[in-house]
Amino acid sequence: MTSAQSALDGMVRVYPAGAGPLAGSALLWAHGGGFVQGDLDMPEADAVSRAFAERGAAVASVDYRLVADGEGVFPAASDDILTAWSWLVAHAGDLGADPTRLFAGGTSAGGNLIAGAVLRMLGHAPATASAPLPAGVFLAYPTLLAVQPPPSADLRAALDANPDADVFAPPAVMRMYRTYLGGEVDDAPVTAIPGRATAADVAGFPPTIMINDDTDELRVSGELFAVTLKSAGVPIELSLEPGTTHGHLNRPDENGFLQTIERVTDWIAAR
Repeated sequence: MTSAQSALDGMVRVYPAGAGPLAGSALLWAHGGGFVQGDLDMPEADAVSRAFAERGAAVASVDYRLVADGEGVFPAASDDILTAWSWLVAHAGDLGADPTRLFAGGTSAGGNLIAGAVLRMLGHAPATASAPLPAGVFLAYPTLLAVQPPPSADLRAALDANPDADVFAPPAVMRMYRTYLGGEVDDAPVTAIPGRATAADVAGFPPTIMINDDTDELRVSGELFAVTLKSAGVPIELSLEPGTTHGHLNRPDENGFLQTIERVTDWIAAR
């Protein structure tokens, strides 16, 4: 099992690379948790990081600030992602990674943070100092909109048939974003709500792989963002993990966990 080390005063947990198809690459990883919960020990952080490290990538898992900590209102968590990214860029050689093969990814709220941080790297407010973009981005069932379009009839039927999966109705999603923003969403920048981005906003966004959960209303926001990326000419690979509900990477015993890890491994290895 890959050993882990702490960096940036514990903000980042580093998983040294093992041997495998991802040798020479590194991944900045952000867990989910609705901006209010989650930590580096949850499977979505630790098990995912170990899985990619065992396949040859050095992984830096970020313990970004949460709203529940009393200090995580936007852009605090986004700032942490950018700080961790700058650290990874500066230490790529120490981790055995090629500086041109540094990737970034996250799940759910972590996917939002990664997409928003990349938009900040592209110059959107609040902008950040110049930083090299990731070689590619992995978004797993991200939440990218505070106000989502209605789900398709097929998805609505699937949610109705599985009430335990139907946890992201519009009022719940709106509350999550108001909590994250510390106020109303109307004037929030695209760096906080990336699903609002236009094709012009995402011009230059890195190649992206997005894997959404099958029965999950949040997938609507991800699918819309994928359309925007495609319209801007960004290479985007979009798919569903069959039979999954929201958060399958937090459940390593489910079949979808390994299937997603292998699919993303192949995608990164090919870049």
